Amino acid sequence: MKKNSDLGLLILRITVAGLMLFHGVAKLSNLNGIKSMLSSNGLPELMAYGSYITEIIAPILIIIGFRTRLASITFFFGMLMALFLAHSENMFALSKTGGLEIELILLYAFGALALFFTGAGKYALSHKNTWD
Repeated sequence: MKKNSDLGLLILRITVAGLMLFHGVAKLSNLNGIKSMLSSNGLPELMAYGSYITEIIAPILIIIGFRTRLASITFFFGMLMALFLAHSENMFALSKTGGLEIELILLYAFGALALFFTGAGKYALSHKNTWD
């Protein structure tokens, strides 16, 4: 059987980033929840607009394969920030089905981290630059 890691990377890029786009698009109409969460943690509300970078711009770049490593590390740190700001009370909690409450955000974060280390693969808009 022929190995095709480039196809696997394409599937990973589309899956991780494509699913995150739904979260980003949902925030286009309302950032008030994020703003209030940030201000309650003593952070400036202006940081809420960073969710657009993390959940819309970075995923689009990852899907098309342009500056994938840079977009992936941005995505990863955005997920870490979301983990500690929005999900810290559930850090070690189990869900009703026995999994971790934070497993979805961990899958997003570590999928992005994997793409940071591997790059986009050859099925990408750009794959010859260090940041691809």
